[in-house]
Amino acid sequence: MPYTAASILLVVSLAGIALTVVTLPGAWLICGAAILIKMLWIPDLLSWWTIGVAVGLAIVGEIVELAASSFGAAKAGGSKRGAIGALVGTLAGAIIGSFILFFPIGTIVGAVAGAAAGSLVAERAWAGRTWAESAKASQGAAVGRLAATVMKTGFTVAIGLVVSIAGFMK
Repeated sequence: MPYTAASILLVVSLAGIALTVVTLPGAWLICGAAILIKMLWIPDLLSWWTIGVAVGLAIVGEIVELAASSFGAAKAGGSKRGAIGALVGTLAGAIIGSFILFFPIGTIVGAVAGAAAGSLVAERAWAGRTWAESAKASQGAAVGRLAATVMKTGFTVAIGLVVSIAGFMK
């Protein structure tokens, strides 16, 4: 039974990594599966310390993602309104990109392009910036979004490794 549970954690970890790549909450899926297995199936498969490390990494990943997105726009001279536009654009772009291009790649490209477009529109329309200033902030938002996705995926890989290795060590 422990190997079955550990195998399930491994599969959920791989799914969680794939979800994170397409800007969905894969790290939290892995943490949730680890908690459910501990509480409802095999209590001694994972320690609470292991689950705590996984949850801690998920929280840090969220903070890093938020900071990287904002930092990219701010570094390029973007405003708070531009950052909000980039966030809305990220979500809309990820959804639209999933339908225009094939799923995983379309979602990533759509999220990055959406961040750029959302920032551009917000900077130009709400912040009253020039086209050049808006374009510069837009580029920063796109780079920040891509960097955020890469970094958060790295954290999710670490979470998957932590819970999967711990599961197979029992």
